[in-house]
Amino acid sequence: MPHSVSRMAPLTKSTTHGTHEMGTLKRVPAIFYRTEAGAEPVRIWLKAMAPADRRLIGEDIKTVEFGWPLGMPLCRPMGGGLHEIRTNLNGNRIARVFFYVDNRQRLVLLHGILKKSRATPGADLELARQNKRKHERGLQ
Repeated sequence: MPHSVSRMAPLTKSTTHGTHEMGTLKRVPAIFYRTEAGAEPVRIWLKAMAPADRRLIGEDIKTVEFGWPLGMPLCRPMGGGLHEIRTNLNGNRIARVFFYVDNRQRLVLLHGILKKSRATPGADLELARQNKRKHERGLQ
């Protein structure tokens, strides 16, 4: 009896969170929220970080892109369709990237912070919610 041979796609990228196959599409591609003036707040925030921190946050965003929906410890719902990606950085620091999944099935990165306390600052949460509302209005 002949053995069946499975055909696997060539591997294109091996990451700390798994290996992606050629031809595999992201289930929920990430995009940066853009203000009316054209600024991308999360991209600006990431570019100001040390490369090692930026890489860790980027890996977690990629994990969410390919694995959505995900729960704790990587993602946490914040209410009203808003979620956060939680990244532990060196030096006992914690980064949070707030996002939502829009009606085009894209992960929209709205706002990023480095948390200094246990609770999420209300002003940062409100800013993420405002950005979400503005982005939703732009899709109509």
